[in-house]
Amino acid sequence: MSEILTVRDLKKVYGKGGAVTHALDGVSLSLEAGEFVGVMGPSGSGKTTLLNCVSTIDRPSAGSIVIDGKELTRLKGKELAKFRRERLGFIFQDCNLLDTLTAYENIALSLSIIRAPAQKIDRQVREMADFLGIADCLNKYPYQMSGGQQQRCAAARAMVTHPALVLADEPTGALDSRASSMLLSRLDALNQELGTTILMVTHDAFTASCCRRVVFLQDGQLFLELHRENDSRKVFFQKIIQVVTRMGGGMADVL
Repeated sequence: MSEILTVRDLKKVYGKGGAVTHALDGVSLSLEAGEFVGVMGPSGSGKTTLLNCVSTIDRPSAGSIVIDGKELTRLKGKELAKFRRERLGFIFQDCNLLDTLTAYENIALSLSIIRAPAQKIDRQVREMADFLGIADCLNKYPYQMSGGQQQRCAAARAMVTHPALVLADEPTGALDSRASSMLLSRLDALNQELGTTILMVTHDAFTASCCRRVVFLQDGQLFLELHRENDSRKVFFQKIIQVVTRMGGGMADVL
């Protein structure tokens, strides 16, 4: 399978002089098309910085990021904005839906921005909403939907353009257990049935256990990788907990 994401020797330094923080210190990893990979680590480990660099929100101090054959560190201005719109999808903890738009309009906005034909917009919005189980919410505004419905709407908005890579930042962080499980089941289905490539940052071991691989960061460096392979989700969850325990108190909040 082809590599969708390749990160090589990524470094991100904040500050100057004696007040320098190495948020990322030589991180390398890759995702093949169709993978579902989680990123875990204690606060300050560099996981959010990694996601911010891959998502082009932040620029690395050194290293290389290649997504879908494009070297991101070489893209600037309109070219970078175009790549972000067309090839990346984003799911945030706080949904970031526009309150003045219905669910249908929030999802369609992603397609409108890339100037998709009107007939294609309607079909793709309804197909994605149906897949994520929010077809009955399309005419509702965000305040009329539950937190889980809002987050599935945000997921539909991120994936309706069929991006090369979907980046999820703590997508279940603001949800109760039922809504979290429903969202994770839909993300798993998007990955397994539609081949969506997902990179997800999470503090939660249960959330991470739905991934096929989990990358652990500590002090800005790669600590360990776990591959699920043929393990059940329950067994994989226990292996994740074991790594979290090895990493010490900095991740005690996930237990």
